[in-house]
Amino acid sequence: MTTPTGQARVPMLIRSREWVHAWLLLLPALFFLFAFTHVPAVMTLWNSFYSTPRGRRPARFIGIENYERMIGDPVFWKVLGNNLWFALGTIPTSIAIAIAMALWVNDRLAGRGFVRMAYFTPTVLPLIAVANIWLFFYTPGFGLIDQAASTLFGWPQTNWLGDPATALNAVIVVTVWKEAGFFMIFYLAALQAIPPSLVEAAKIEGAGRWTIFWRITFPLMMPTTLFVSINAVINSFRLVDHIFILTNGGPDNASSLLLFYIYETAFKYWETGYGATLTVAMLAILCALAIGQFFFFDRRVHYK
Repeated sequence: MTTPTGQARVPMLIRSREWVHAWLLLLPALFFLFAFTHVPAVMTLWNSFYSTPRGRRPARFIGIENYERMIGDPVFWKVLGNNLWFALGTIPTSIAIAIAMALWVNDRLAGRGFVRMAYFTPTVLPLIAVANIWLFFYTPGFGLIDQAASTLFGWPQTNWLGDPATALNAVIVVTVWKEAGFFMIFYLAALQAIPPSLVEAAKIEGAGRWTIFWRITFPLMMPTTLFVSINAVINSFRLVDHIFILTNGGPDNASSLLLFYIYETAFKYWETGYGATLTVAMLAILCALAIGQFFFFDRRVHYK
């Protein structure tokens, strides 16, 4: 005969087994997450307090000397300023173009499948291939841009990638061209998830396309905007391939970004201790920006 106490234990045992099974299913993903994300981050923080080992001379604890060096490093502040300008140039522009493209291909457009494919094609191209294509476009005198500008407007040839005033902006154009189509896919999915009855009701009330977009469509896309904006911020701080092919950080660090400077410091000049310090600074900046985005979008994001 089963007692009431025994009957109460059965659901508890079932829940315990489900809890154990759930954690066992998550265990492989958690292992790789900690092994390739959290552990390297902690080790990077730890190494930032040590000097770079040289030959038989092991690394030694130097405290915050690397951080003091970073604060007094003019190149660090220059590439950080470049990165902030790069983020301001790529994030809003990519998101705005992505929304515009998604709105266009979501309408009843003839051949919209082909247009969607054309918009998404730059995303699937390898970064090195994209950089080499645009390297040809930017070639002074012989590139497509100079040829078109000379033929249509009579402009003289311009060294877009060799001029400190235009090098970083030229890289911004390449990045926007590649990322806008990727973000468009998320916005297109968000548009297709909006109930048509809301738009129809707004039209019956006499709302125009612009009012419908700002009062209905855009607020309902805010979860997607939060996701896209966080990814755009991360992408703006992790760009290396385009810089490596197009400008190599030059001229005079005019187009160098923070991650490229970390790559040069740690793997070109073999200053691993200082490179770890720069990495910690970049991670801190990304964390602060991500937390700030969550707080900024908190009251504007509406989930179903």
